[in-house]
Order: sequence, then structure tokens, then C-alpha cells
Amino acid sequence: MKYRKGSHTVYDIKYHLIWITKYRYKILTGSIAVRLREMLVQSCESRAITVVCGNITKDHVHMLISCPPSLSVSKVVQYLKGRSSRLLQDEYEELRKRYWGQHLWARGYFCGTVGAVTEEMIKEYVENQEESDGEEKFKITE
Repeated sequence: MKYRKGSHTVYDIKYHLIWITKYRYKILTGSIAVRLREMLVQSCESRAITVVCGNITKDHVHMLISCPPSLSVSKVVQYLKGRSSRLLQDEYEELRKRYWGQHLWARGYFCGTVGAVTEEMIKEYVENQEESDGEEKFKITE
């Protein structure tokens, strides 16, 4: 496991993101897919987001990214989807005609967190900091 460092933080935060094209149109092919990949990588680099891996299929995008704790996942997705939609429609007239409302992506997205430490491992670590009496879930140890 490789930890990343910020000015006052050490972290390992990874998100699995998936989003789809509006109406599931199969438009992410050829030069559009290549350009989308370039845009997403460039966008991530500009925000100190590391692309661990990714996959662009004909109608959706999968990304595994590592983000600094200062960025919320909703803002990251908003930035990636918004910027890529705007730039792709500027560069490809066929997309501008098909998506005349300027929305290339469907409204939602999937996000799952990824880590080397399981929930059970964290619970065990927190619960065993010091012995305490009682069945409290949020303990105070002195």
C-alpha cells in the first residue's frame, strides 16, 4: 500500500466511479474515446487526483482514482463530467447535434470506496485501543 502525502495529511483514499452517457447512447468510440481519456487524465492531474486505472466502453466510464481528502467525491465527479461534456461537445459537432441540451452524461453516477483495510479491521483496531467497560460504540478512554 502506498500512502500519499499532503501538506498536513497522509492518506490513501480511492474511489471507484462509474457514469453513463445520456440515454445510454453508444458514442464513446474511436477518436471520441481517445480524446475523452486524454481529458479525464489531464483533468485529474490538474487537481492532484491520481488515476489508478480506468476503462471507457461505448456507453459508460469506469475509473479508479485516488483523491486528496480536501476534495469531495461529488465535486470530483461534477468536475470530470462537466468539463469532459463541455469540451467533447465543443470539439465534436456530431455530439453537439445529438445532445442539443448540452448534457452528454446521464444525471447520476456510482461511487464505491476502495481500501486495503476492511471495516472489520478498523472496528477491531478502534475497539481495542484500551479496555473499557460497557457496550458503547463510541467510547471515551482515559
